Amino acid sequence: MKPDFQDTIVAVSTPPGAGGIAVLRVSGSRASDVVQACTRGQALPPCRKASKRTWQHPDTLEVLDDVVVTLYAEGASYTGELTAEIACHGSVYVQRVVLQSCIDAGARLAQPGEFTQRAFLNGRLDLAQAEGVGDLIASETAAAHRLALAQMKGSLSSALSTLREQLIAFAALIELENDFGEEDVEFADRLKLSQSVQELQGEVRRLRETFSAGQAIREGVTAVIAGRPNAGKSTVLNALLAEDRAIVSDIPGTTRDTIEATLVIEGVKFTLVDTAGIREASDAIEQLGVARSLEAVSRASVLVYVWDAAMTQPAEVGEDLAQLRNPSVPLIAVANKMDLHPYDKSDNYSGFGVSPQEFTPVSARAGMNLGLLKQRLFEFGVGEVPPRGSAVVTQARHVESLSQAAQALDRVAAGLSSGLSGDLIALDLRQALHHIGEITGEIGTDDLLASIFSSFCIGK
Repeated sequence: MKPDFQDTIVAVSTPPGAGGIAVLRVSGSRASDVVQACTRGQALPPCRKASKRTWQHPDTLEVLDDVVVTLYAEGASYTGELTAEIACHGSVYVQRVVLQSCIDAGARLAQPGEFTQRAFLNGRLDLAQAEGVGDLIASETAAAHRLALAQMKGSLSSALSTLREQLIAFAALIELENDFGEEDVEFADRLKLSQSVQELQGEVRRLRETFSAGQAIREGVTAVIAGRPNAGKSTVLNALLAEDRAIVSDIPGTTRDTIEATLVIEGVKFTLVDTAGIREASDAIEQLGVARSLEAVSRASVLVYVWDAAMTQPAEVGEDLAQLRNPSVPLIAVANKMDLHPYDKSDNYSGFGVSPQEFTPVSARAGMNLGLLKQRLFEFGVGEVPPRGSAVVTQARHVESLSQAAQALDRVAAGLSSGLSGDLIALDLRQALHHIGEITGEIGTDDLLASIFSSFCIGK
């Protein structure tokens, strides 16, 4: 159901369950009326001043709790509306009754993300910043937190604003020429305009190229460890985690199902997936395990292929990679048990699908080169991390809009070089502006907004 943004809304903004304190948020033109109805009509405290009040049900007058109320004036709150925050004791019962009494006093329950959607609609933040709020709430690592905070503070929005200003200035020159077309007036040199378009194309391309690192930092990296039975995959997993997460045995086929564990490298979350050995299965259970291994490989952000350097021939490595490798997924080729075969080197595998950059010699049991393996995981899974606070693209919809803008700019460049009329060039410039505006919300649709804000939790 489409929300009515004229309503006064209420929700519990702290996580569900019992705790020391819970906070409810009331936002809208009747926020103060709702709170006063439940606090014996006592005058509310001055804005931004916390004040203790006795909370009671507006109909039964039953005293429920002592609460702390903080009022935020219209234009100075998170949503941009008159807002009251109610801090009560964190009893599940108390939270439920305070919430219901606010509803009984005239508020309605907020929909997911409605507070942030109102902040967007009231100009408190743009759409990219609003998505940064959602990412900040969902962040699980230091790197994801830094990235979300930068976006919420406007790092991406600022870069896009500069881009839009340049496009608008460019479009203004073209439109001006169109207005004076009959007088054969040229307000800008075509060569300089072409150079400007190239600069704009470069900036759009630079922003798009940050998506790989941005997505990895925001969502984490799935690294699937695959290989033949007894290659030491589980030992590699345990060594990376510095704990015995997976059972290790000399008996081939010990791992029958996928095992997942989390490792944080330089503030980025890596989900390590240990898989059953890839071979011709000897029974139905092992066959299912191998099938799940192949399925996990198909979903990998990074493939960590492990083989026994002392027992596996280079040609066998090549056979495995022909089955497992996806050209679009980075490969870390781990030659394990190097303590048993210390003279093995990358040249031995260069003709079998392993490059020197991918070849990673380790001994998981002896702890040899684990630092190098972690470094490769980060480099192949995340890539170059943008400087702190810089503009980074984290959403697939941002990439799509930038791609559409890039295509429009390509048409502008082609039009300038071929002498296309200014009115047709102006159309493509407007398209580029439209797609840039989609990211920050200057251009948007109700369906787009509903899709974005529905992913937020209730209370935010």
